[in-house]
Amino acid sequence: MELSTMVAEPAEAASDSQLPIDGGIATWACHPGFPPSAIFPFTPPERFGIRNPYEFQMLMYRPLYWLGKDGQPGVDYDLSLAEPPEWSGDGRTVTVTLKPWTWSNGETICADNVMFWVNMLAVKGPRYGAYAPGYFPDNLTSYEKIAADKVRFTFDKAYSKTWVLLNQLTLIIPMPKAWDRSTDNTPANASGDLADVPAVYDYLVSQNGEWTSEDNEIRTRWAASPIWSVVNGPWRLKSYTLDGTVTFVPNEHYCGPIKPCLDEFRQVPISSDGQEYRLLQAGPAGPDAIQIGYLPFGMGAELIADGVNPLAEHYRLVPQIARVIRFMPINFDNPTPAGRILKQAYVRQALQCTLDQDTAIRDIFHGYGYRTNGPVPMVPDSDLVSPSQRSDPMPFDIQRARKLLADHGWDVSSSPAVCVRPGTGPGCAGEGIEAGDKLSFSLRHVEGNVGLGQLMRQLAADAAKAGIELRLEELNGSVMVGQDHTEAGSDKPRRWDLHCWNGGWVFYGHPTGEMVFKTGASSNYGHYSDPKADELIDKTVVSDDINALHEYQDYLADQVPVIWTPGFPVRLFEVAKNLRGVEPINPYGLINPENWYYVQE
Repeated sequence: MELSTMVAEPAEAASDSQLPIDGGIATWACHPGFPPSAIFPFTPPERFGIRNPYEFQMLMYRPLYWLGKDGQPGVDYDLSLAEPPEWSGDGRTVTVTLKPWTWSNGETICADNVMFWVNMLAVKGPRYGAYAPGYFPDNLTSYEKIAADKVRFTFDKAYSKTWVLLNQLTLIIPMPKAWDRSTDNTPANASGDLADVPAVYDYLVSQNGEWTSEDNEIRTRWAASPIWSVVNGPWRLKSYTLDGTVTFVPNEHYCGPIKPCLDEFRQVPISSDGQEYRLLQAGPAGPDAIQIGYLPFGMGAELIADGVNPLAEHYRLVPQIARVIRFMPINFDNPTPAGRILKQAYVRQALQCTLDQDTAIRDIFHGYGYRTNGPVPMVPDSDLVSPSQRSDPMPFDIQRARKLLADHGWDVSSSPAVCVRPGTGPGCAGEGIEAGDKLSFSLRHVEGNVGLGQLMRQLAADAAKAGIELRLEELNGSVMVGQDHTEAGSDKPRRWDLHCWNGGWVFYGHPTGEMVFKTGASSNYGHYSDPKADELIDKTVVSDDINALHEYQDYLADQVPVIWTPGFPVRLFEVAKNLRGVEPINPYGLINPENWYYVQE
């Protein structure tokens, strides 16, 4: 399928015979192993991802600026908490004015709420999933409340205004005064005093519960919490069960322009693609029915290659296409021989050459996929993609992979290949690699996802032909991410080699790489570090020069800091035929169930 044809089917417009209905319940199927797991919107790297901030927290706690308008990139100022930012003449100072909206407890959303968030980021930045050292708020010379509804930020130099708006100011999630406390009964002043931040942060984390505990029973008390029940979004939490079932109801105090029509919006945990597909086959009616699910790749999705939606009797197919790059992280902290081997760029290049993206796009993703060649999404198409990345710079090529390895001192006559020329000179394997070391790596991946399992087995079979052994291990996605993530500098060794949660990075803003590939960035999952990459990333944020973005992505594509895997829609949504307002799809992966409503059939 050509990229230009990979678009959502048009929504079925309501007609006089299909009148909107107030009320009703819409149930959403989560990805297998990934129900929402964190409510505190200062979310750490191990829980930062589309399922927590975008599909859960932002329904209740709105960011300063809302990204995506009518299915297009950019800021939707109607849905944002602030007016458009105002810039000084030298491009270093920006002033943000809050709208006179309120929290559900009657507090006005104000400058103090913004200062609260920025102060927390200043003190606890590494514990926030979108933090990148040297950038917001490290790149501020000052930030201050200048009126009850105004905050002024002064940067250390002039940056790209596009980047500041889309990648910096959108990070801010104002937090209410009701959260500014160090115990249940002890108010604090984290909005005005950095010294209060650690105690307030610890208290709020205690109210969230253990980040990576899958049996965190505190979640069942979130809905009644005097902390988390103070919201400013269109929804508030009605209940959260220990198995991960989430129920939202409308926030009657929401000040935004669109109030929910539904009585409830539910998110239900799914154990496997098979379970979810069976629920969809049963149709959208009934107590356990799903009104918005997904068509699993590898189960029924093959029919769409022939233009057939296998669930068309009750659902319409809506691809959720977002600005996303797909990849498998590599553990650059691994102290084992496998970790030392993976630090060699030629090894990563060889492994990349054994991943047959084009066959996977055809046979697993049935035309709804596209290549990932580097750190900038290929879809939606734009001038942001470097010309050299459009020409398949590192195609599937087993012989090229074998030659790369043989030229660097590996005997590839059998699998796994064995190091026969250790050392750091020309034609040698590289630093830290010893004679007799083998090209054998563990690859942990999410269970329950049929398409991902097929891709991993295909990769393992093809990699073996080049002398690279991949030992596959399936496990629950949420458990895997929690186990394999460790803070940089931790004394707990990270012994995994590669892993794949069937994800990557959905760009909430401009596709620069500071949050994912910059040294020390919180969501730099494998702790990749390269001074030249850091330098090139820095160039992408100071201007809108498209050549800087191209130079950065060409270098990262060649260095293979992660194994690039085929891109595909976040989901192939199956939407109940009488549920409207889901389209157009937000290009950043956010959802707006307040727009959804049923029609009479």
